[in-house]
Amino acid sequence: MTNHSPRPADRSFLFVLGSSRADGNTGILARAAAEALPADIPQRWIDLNSLPLPDFQDGRHEEGDWPVSEAERTLREATLEATDIVIASPLYWYTLSAQTKRYLDYWSGWLGVPGLDFKKRMAGRTLWAVAAMADEDEAVADGMSTTLNNTAAYLRMRFGGVLLGNGSRPGQVRGDERALIRAKTYFEGETPLALFPQEKRAEQEERAAETAGATA
Repeated sequence: MTNHSPRPADRSFLFVLGSSRADGNTGILARAAAEALPADIPQRWIDLNSLPLPDFQDGRHEEGDWPVSEAERTLREATLEATDIVIASPLYWYTLSAQTKRYLDYWSGWLGVPGLDFKKRMAGRTLWAVAAMADEDEAVADGMSTTLNNTAAYLRMRFGGVLLGNGSRPGQVRGDERALIRAKTYFEGETPLALFPQEKRAEQEERAAETAGATA
């Protein structure tokens, strides 16, 4: 089983900001990472506070067309146009912010839009994440990482992991030298195909069997 695939030559990044604070620590860290991208790679930034979505309602098993707001249409088009999607959400109660989770909930609805082929079109793209958090122990963000990894795995996307920084007070993340250093090379990191836990176990067992066979 291989879990790496080539990145598209024509890349474009969508940054989805899900903080409840304008110019918050997460946004600062995300922009620090974005500054390291080559100038010829397009970037689009969308602040979910400026483009609010109503609470998602699952209409997959209901008859008739579900109304699509202008905000939803804009986000859906921007999502499908990007090769790389960056979720920029502070760590709220050890997971994504409400704004960000609502955006991802809409992905469920887009899966069922006739003719959109959302799942097929998202396969092979890359999901990234940037998060500021008050705790200095990065392990407390494992829940967010698991959520995003499994989201990417379901859509057969690649996952670049979560760039974490420490910051609670406005602008505090600027003092996290380690996070700012990592930000400079974050988008150069490996982006393996996201796998569910059971797929990872199967891959590890396959590798172990191959190693055992080679040394037998």
